[in-house]
Amino acid sequence: MTRIIALIILIIPGALAAYGVKLMRDMVFGILQPPFPFAWIQFLIGLLLFLAGLAFIAGFVLRRDRKRNKVQARFRVPAVKDQKGRDE
Repeated sequence: MTRIIALIILIIPGALAAYGVKLMRDMVFGILQPPFPFAWIQFLIGLLLFLAGLAFIAGFVLRRDRKRNKVQARFRVPAVKDQKGRDE
């Protein structure tokens, strides 16, 4: 059940990113979608949707890999030290 919920959580931003790519592509070919009055606004909204979806998926994967300790040293969260300097 947990994997299905995780899949649904990833499908929604993935679909928004795909729609953003579609909006940008339509602007390049001169196709104006109904809710947007200008092509440049359509492109900016598409770019925003694409970047937001990509950032969400990248953050999801990075968080999962950090929990499993499968990231490079520069992406690891530094260990928290107690008052005596020992790692917790």
